[in-house]
Amino acid sequence: MTTDMNDQRGSADSGVREELLAASDATIEDAVSFADPMVLRGLIYQFTGDPEIAETAFEYQPGFLFVEGAGLSEEDDALIRRKAVAFLQAYRDSGAGELGVGPSDRLPASIALTVGHEIEPDYLDFLLEELALNPWTRGLEWEEKPPQRCEEFLVTVIGAGMSGLNAAIQLKRAGIPFQVIEKSDGSGGTWYENRYPGARVDTPSKLYTHTFGVDYSYPYAFCPWTENLKYLDWVADTFNVREDIIFQTEVRSLVWDEAKSMWEITVEGPEGRRTLRSNAVITAVGILNRPNMPEDLPGIERFEGPSWHTSHWPSDFDPTGKRVAVIGTGCTGYQLVPELALEAGHVTVFQRTPQWLFPVPGYLSPLPPQVGWLDRNLPYYTNFTRLRIASGFAGAFEGDFQRIDPDFQDEHAVNPTNKAARDRCIGFLREKLPNEELVRTMTPKHPVFSARAVIVDPERSILDAIQRDNVTLVLDGIRGITPTGVETEDGTVHAVDAIVYATGFKATEYLFPMSITGRNGMTVEKLWSQTGAQAYLGTMIPGCPNLWTLWGPNTNGGLPIPAIQEMATHYALKCIERLILDDKRSIDAKEEPYRRYNEMIDDRNRQLVWSDPRAQNYYWTRFGRSATQNPLNTLETWSMLREPNFADLDIR
Repeated sequence: MTTDMNDQRGSADSGVREELLAASDATIEDAVSFADPMVLRGLIYQFTGDPEIAETAFEYQPGFLFVEGAGLSEEDDALIRRKAVAFLQAYRDSGAGELGVGPSDRLPASIALTVGHEIEPDYLDFLLEELALNPWTRGLEWEEKPPQRCEEFLVTVIGAGMSGLNAAIQLKRAGIPFQVIEKSDGSGGTWYENRYPGARVDTPSKLYTHTFGVDYSYPYAFCPWTENLKYLDWVADTFNVREDIIFQTEVRSLVWDEAKSMWEITVEGPEGRRTLRSNAVITAVGILNRPNMPEDLPGIERFEGPSWHTSHWPSDFDPTGKRVAVIGTGCTGYQLVPELALEAGHVTVFQRTPQWLFPVPGYLSPLPPQVGWLDRNLPYYTNFTRLRIASGFAGAFEGDFQRIDPDFQDEHAVNPTNKAARDRCIGFLREKLPNEELVRTMTPKHPVFSARAVIVDPERSILDAIQRDNVTLVLDGIRGITPTGVETEDGTVHAVDAIVYATGFKATEYLFPMSITGRNGMTVEKLWSQTGAQAYLGTMIPGCPNLWTLWGPNTNGGLPIPAIQEMATHYALKCIERLILDDKRSIDAKEEPYRRYNEMIDDRNRQLVWSDPRAQNYYWTRFGRSATQNPLNTLETWSMLREPNFADLDIR
């Protein structure tokens, strides 16, 4: 374990801020003019306890997904900014040195001022975690000094993406030996592999960080893949785990050795096939890592030009002047086409199903430099910004729009709030498209949020791209691939120079293609043969002792991906702690709690919009259940994973 692991925060609250010391009053005033006033409202109150700030009024006005309506009056907005400028000037004049966050008993009020409403007591602890004043808030704090056995308990992490890196760092900090197996030749997971033009997050980047990365300053509100990879490289290098990763090595199988309480891990890499042994395994392979190629598409192998899945974008491909076909119009296709059309000679887009679009102003734009200045020079601004966005994210995904109201009669929506969201989406289509025929073409038949919606920039998106002279939108089904192009059902052959398959991933095939054999010869394949992928709390599989999955079955939705991954890692480490401190050898989910939990998940999912049969999405499986979606709210998920219920677990 590195000796300085507990001191690594980034840079925000240690040392002297030389940049602030050199800043003029005008520079400070300019930067504060770009700040989120609600962030300033909570943060400056936390520092000062100023009653005038506490008395400012905020009236929540529902917005559109991540876009919230204004709720502060002009007078209160100006007052808050004025006080923030005065605070920064005084802090600068005092030497801009290390600064504490203020009294802890003031935090509940400061959090409420930041998020714009009173906080339920049960919800406060979760928001304190998201605030990340303690960057290791989701790490393991040993209940007692670990015994010698801790040094002999080896954990293997499979995957070096966002969740795998977090697991490695938390294990290193806890002093538990580990190794990471990564199939690619670099870390970063999906952002190492997905490099197609236009690839970027649809979660606010401030939430697309670990709690220990709270001070990392992103240049975009929603970062492109290059910045996401840069962050993950920063994580691997800053916390010294790159040296613990075995690259270009893929796990083929896991077999549990009951006599030795160890996993036998067969891997294949540059040294050929070999077997490793480990006391525990944490799988961090994600769900967006195995391309879903349309292998049953006739003639796919006959095409004479280059073709590839978006996750295998060739770095040497120059689209200039070329005719390019894009098959698939999910999130990936809608991100890709506008960028590709800027350079390609012609882009032919084959659309089977349109997707709902949510316009977010500034989605493609870099943040003003003043925002980065605030990240660096206003202590804890990054923390309170994260808190503000996290509360908005939770609110957006816990509203009534998801729940099916059986008494609501509308052929296009599942409840009044869901209909209002649909009306907003249709309004956006009408703003952007020249005629009602095209609006109908781009209007999905399924209700809003029954399939993954697509975040777009209102200034430049797929809606602008399909109106370009060099873009053709094809709605006919595809009959097959010919040597020179794509043939549609009407017999037309669309001649192209290259074909791009934006056909998504095998998201419901968790842990594929690994073979996993647990206790008494039980295989995960057999366990899931009648139900599809399931897990206890989304992270443990009965019959597979000492095995945890991150972003496992039914953990998608309701929480940002890094948060659910951190929570599952914390849960796994608490289980490992129990094994080590109690001198036990294995811990496993019991069958009955596993069944009970998944029956509850299935029942809750059936009540939500993504169970609507009109939707074509990657959420649902051939077994009539969702293997991906989490119907629980933030507090429910957090509470279940915060402390293991050991009565549900078989410890030997």
